[in-house]
Amino acid sequence: MPKRKQDSDDDGNESSSSDISTVEVSFEFYDPNPKIDYHAIKLLFKQLFQRDVEQLHTHELTELVLSQPTVGTTIKTDGLESDPMALFTVLNMHLHHQNTSIKAIANYLLAVTEAHDPAFHATLKALFSQSQAHVGLVLCERLKNLPVQVVPPMYQMLANEVQWANADGEPYQFTHLLFISRVYHLTEEEEAILANTASNRRDNSSKKQKKHRPPHEENAMARPADGIYPYHPEDDILIKSAQHWLNYPYVAPLPPLIQEERKHDTFGLDVRGRIILVPGGGEMLRELGARMDDVFSLGKGAQ
Repeated sequence: MPKRKQDSDDDGNESSSSDISTVEVSFEFYDPNPKIDYHAIKLLFKQLFQRDVEQLHTHELTELVLSQPTVGTTIKTDGLESDPMALFTVLNMHLHHQNTSIKAIANYLLAVTEAHDPAFHATLKALFSQSQAHVGLVLCERLKNLPVQVVPPMYQMLANEVQWANADGEPYQFTHLLFISRVYHLTEEEEAILANTASNRRDNSSKKQKKHRPPHEENAMARPADGIYPYHPEDDILIKSAQHWLNYPYVAPLPPLIQEERKHDTFGLDVRGRIILVPGGGEMLRELGARMDDVFSLGKGAQ
């Protein structure tokens, strides 16, 4: 049975525009389903980890997520039997430290922080080696056309599920929450090209073209000084509570064809990884969800 339904305009903020048709979509929240969701969740992890996915054992990671179906949420739009379009869950890295995927992710995060943020690396190394420190690995990924308004309810649901699991004596007493996310970088030249393309596109409001807009264009974000934009706008709220956070280039090299394309007029987005460490556990999830609800309630923004 659905946990909760939420209706949304498929076109987000722009659905009120007179030249864009509005499509009402009902989002249904479900527990992860081991019988149905495996392939879609694994694809979401491929999207989350991008070209570094091969070293992170997402088969084992997906099976681990599906082994705890009472903790976590998927979003579907066509009933229980359909594929999930989003996943939000948390895994106890201390409890599952011998799991192939958790071990790989821990080593991966230690490597990227060692290379780019020694202070963050020292903190993670200490947390991963202390038996009294339980880090919750928070995995939140969704298809790009899902609005950010679906996120706050998932935070509240997960906070409730962690609370209920702890009441039942299950191991969800977290000292820290570790979020993995994605960002992309635009040079000033690339941004100028995209801005010019967007200006030309205003004369053609077809939904097919709209779906290919970068997230910052959808949300009218001002250019940051470093040219880094989040795929998930809720990251900004997480960062405000973070002990450490880091944007980093992926470890695996770009395929040669993409490297060549980026040297010329055509280019793909320069996608990078992001990790955010927030002190706290289930109640911090609830607090973060409440803050997101204040910012992203219906009518205030979409992704």
